[in-house]
Amino acid sequence: MHTLTDTPVQRLDQVLAAAEHAATVLEEGPVGLRVAGLRAIADVLDENVERLVTIAEAETNLPTGRLTGEVARTTGQQRLFAAGLEDGSWSDVIIDTADPDATPVPRPDLRRAQLPLGPVLVFAAGNFPFAFSVAGGDTAAALAAGCPVVVKAHPGHPETSRVTAELVASALADAGLPEGAFALIEGVEAGVTALQDRRIRAGGFTGSLSGGRALHDIARNRPDPIPFFAEMGSVNPVFVTTEAVRARGEEIVAGFTGSYTLGVGQFCTKPGLLFLPAGHGLEDRLVEAARGVAGGRMLDERIHATHADIRATLTGRPGVRTLVADTADADGLAGPALLATDVRSLLADADHLVTECFGPTSIIVEYDDMAEAVEAASALPGSLTATIHAEDGESGLTDLLRELRARAGRLVWNGWPTGVAVAPAMHHGGPYPATMDGAHTSVGLTAIRRFQRPVCYQDYPESLLPDVLKDENPQRVLRRVNGQLTTEDVRSVCGS
Repeated sequence: MHTLTDTPVQRLDQVLAAAEHAATVLEEGPVGLRVAGLRAIADVLDENVERLVTIAEAETNLPTGRLTGEVARTTGQQRLFAAGLEDGSWSDVIIDTADPDATPVPRPDLRRAQLPLGPVLVFAAGNFPFAFSVAGGDTAAALAAGCPVVVKAHPGHPETSRVTAELVASALADAGLPEGAFALIEGVEAGVTALQDRRIRAGGFTGSLSGGRALHDIARNRPDPIPFFAEMGSVNPVFVTTEAVRARGEEIVAGFTGSYTLGVGQFCTKPGLLFLPAGHGLEDRLVEAARGVAGGRMLDERIHATHADIRATLTGRPGVRTLVADTADADGLAGPALLATDVRSLLADADHLVTECFGPTSIIVEYDDMAEAVEAASALPGSLTATIHAEDGESGLTDLLRELRARAGRLVWNGWPTGVAVAPAMHHGGPYPATMDGAHTSVGLTAIRRFQRPVCYQDYPESLLPDVLKDENPQRVLRRVNGQLTTEDVRSVCGS
């Protein structure tokens, strides 16, 4: 049984006041301070990996290997942002020096850079107790942007959250970051109160559609609305062509089964819909593969029960056949369930069938021809990912790709969506309901953009400009000066 402790009102006010003060220090302080803080977090988590994994394993039912790898992913994120800060690309600096001869009117001196929004409230995820939790991607991105972070702990792993928070706070203090740069709060009421507080300037969330919508509405309905970046529900469709079935049928069966059952189906990128051509001939092999996967315990009893309820609803819908029933449920485990339908039934009942089922359940959808596959794709909601399995040189894929491109943030070719690389080019986001703002990612270096805003200085004296905008460019940041990308002093570029 998890023990929850609601953060008292007085303590919450102290946390928010300290965060507000720290925001000014971080914004005006050297970027090297943030770099040191991010690397200090990574180091201390690596040093305490065994302790953290032991605590998380007891709270989440997740296995040791999965959790150990997740800590490594978390520290990798911290180091990725630290390296990104050092090269300066995060600041997106543009300088247009004064030009009295510009037409139709003279141009003033204009200098633009990305600056931190201010204190950020992060709602930790339940299915990733490290990578999307206290020290996860949202926290790393916000700190990299120069924003203090207040994390609302997830009730599914409170002790893991507390110990991680203690380590993070200590590491940041040792690195010289100001008090208030990081804090942990607990409890639904404390989270809502903080989100409504004027001192919080942005929010981040990973979780359910209902939870994300509710918090987003609170953030947007404040007297001073703030951005709220929520990652929510995603069905992650996979389309397989006839040629791909002929060429790689067995491989596709194995890859799909492994992907939708990975981690007991508790990944936000789990493929929930597998579109196969009519007459594909893979049904028996798909059934055999699913039955060969052992059941496992889900994160907690509530998630287990919710998965069972949604699966039961899907099973009872018109036109849906049960290929594999979850035989592990009686033992308190969740085993793979595999359902089947066709495009016409899917479209007629999309409100029920095209929805995320968080857990090891997926639906095979048969389509008659490519035109029907495109029609199905055009009716799908936004997702984090969309996948095509086809052979090189196949015709007729352009329309399908066009529809999927409009509905997903990451397009996968002949692969599987589970497994999100922590890399600068990664985009982990998508149109609603996958996220509230598909223009942004929660993984990869550009995640920092969520917690920044552009500010333009016009005709300001050198002494009052941020370092990245000063003529001499002391950090040697890559900047666009009068249209030229350079790290040089503004005066050398302008020939003065």
